[in-house]
Formats: sequence, C-alpha cells, structure tokens
Amino acid sequence: MTADIIDGKAFAARVRGQVGEHVARLKEEHGLTPGLAVVLVGEDPASQVYVRSKGKMTTEVGMKSVEHKLDAATPEADLLALIEQLNRDKTIHGILVQLPLPKHLNEDLVINAIDPAKDVDGFHISNVGLLGTGQKSMVPCTPLGCLMMLRDYHGSLLGMDAVVIGRSNIVGKPMAQLLLGDSCTVTIAHSRTRDLADVVRRADIVVAAVGRAEMVPGDWIKAGATVIDVGINRIELPDGKTRLVGDVDFASCAAVAGAITPVPGGVGPMTIACLLANTLTACCRANGLAEPEGLTA
Repeated sequence: MTADIIDGKAFAARVRGQVGEHVARLKEEHGLTPGLAVVLVGEDPASQVYVRSKGKMTTEVGMKSVEHKLDAATPEADLLALIEQLNRDKTIHGILVQLPLPKHLNEDLVINAIDPAKDVDGFHISNVGLLGTGQKSMVPCTPLGCLMMLRDYHGSLLGMDAVVIGRSNIVGKPMAQLLLGDSCTVTIAHSRTRDLADVVRRADIVVAAVGRAEMVPGDWIKAGATVIDVGINRIELPDGKTRLVGDVDFASCAAVAGAITPVPGGVGPMTIACLLANTLTACCRANGLAEPEGLTA
C-alpha cells in the first residue's frame, strides 16, 4: 500500500482563498475589515521569520495587519499595557503574542491578559475551558488545521478510533477535544504510555505531536490508517547538512497508511491559514454576523 499524501500547502492555499473571499464580502456588505495585531518581544530569528510571514499573508487576504516589535528587555507592565490597548481597539479583532517570550516575562499572565474574544491562538484559559466543555471558543490554530484536513479527507469522523500522541496544551489536549467533538473515540498517549506501539496500532487516525524525530515507525500503524504528523524536527545528516523531519518515520509509515501528511508541507502551512480563519471568525462574532462556513471547529 502507498498512502495518499495530504498536501497541507495546497489545502492552506484553499483556506486562505476562502478567507479572502469572505473578507471581501465583509468589506462590501458591512464596511468591516478584520484586523490582526501581532506582538513580538525580542530578536528571536525564527519568530521574526514567522511574524513576517503572518503579516504578509494577513495583508494578502485583505485584512488589516499590525505589528508591534518590542525590545527583549521590555518590562512586563509595558507589554500588559499594550495588550490592554489592543483589547480596547475596535479595529483589532485578533491579538497574537508570539511565543516564546523572554524569560523575565510570565507567559501565562500575558496570554490571559488578552481579551478571550480576540485570542486567535486559543490559549486563554477561558477558551481552553470552553473548548473542553464543548462550547463555542477560539480554537488553537494547529489542531484546527489538523481537524480541517481530516474532515476534508474523510468527510465524517463519526465513530473512528483516534490516538493523539502528545499531551501539550498547544496541540495534544485541544486536538483530543476536537476529535471528541466530531464523535471519535479518543486516546491521548505520550512517551510514557505503556505498550505505546499497541495503543497506536488500533487507531484509524494517528495524530503525532510528541516532538521526537521519527519516533513512530511504520509497524506501529494499522493498515489504511490516516497519519497526521504535527512534528517538525531538524536532524543532522552524515554529510553535516540538516533536514526537517516529523515525529513519524515517513517512508515506513507511508508504506502502510491510507493517508499521511508530509513534513514539511503538511500541517505547518495550515497553522497560519487557521490564524487568518480565526481572525475572520472573531470579527464576525464581534459584529453579530454569521461565522464563515467550513473555517471553524
């Protein structure tokens, strides 16, 4: 068996296209432009690249893009004051504080200072609680992207057996909640799970988000299962060069699975696409308008 490759790059382009069309209608029919504010503290090179990409794509879909770049030594009180200013700004519908933050800043305090309705990362404790109790919330972007791809490939996920490998607050836990919401039978596993291979082998859907390079081999995968690889790890090759790999061994898993996401080009591109979708959703909710169909959980 050779698995179908779930092309996250192409799917993300489709999502951005849908967002752009909806934004154009909001402008024409309601005079509204969704606004996204991104706050970057410090000079982390990876974060800088990510923020530039977010700003570029936000503008491309017709949204208002605002960037606040703060010095790494910015006092916590100043950052919290900026967040409060953005909370009050009616032209800003989504606020994202780029993580990680410098060590002197309390990430939990900063995240929970964001208005939950503008928390397009879905990390605020109120949104975590709403998602966990099956209520309307802002949903973390990476799990939302995984869910969209699964729905697109399978249609209904009703009754499917899903295993999520990883228990992080950013991916593992919200991913499990979303799969439960789509009536899957869900197991959260992790690196300490007993007989992890046997747990994974029974799954129709495997979401690997454990942060260990190529941890999941093909003989853990049930024939025909769908594998969503959230991991992104840089490994060194014998010639001294490096390459990106996921949390699953792609070659051996693709030989057994029915469908699989590659790394890179799988889940990664969906994260920014879903950030834009969440900003659009936040704008619609703030103005009492219908939410964009197919772009929410």
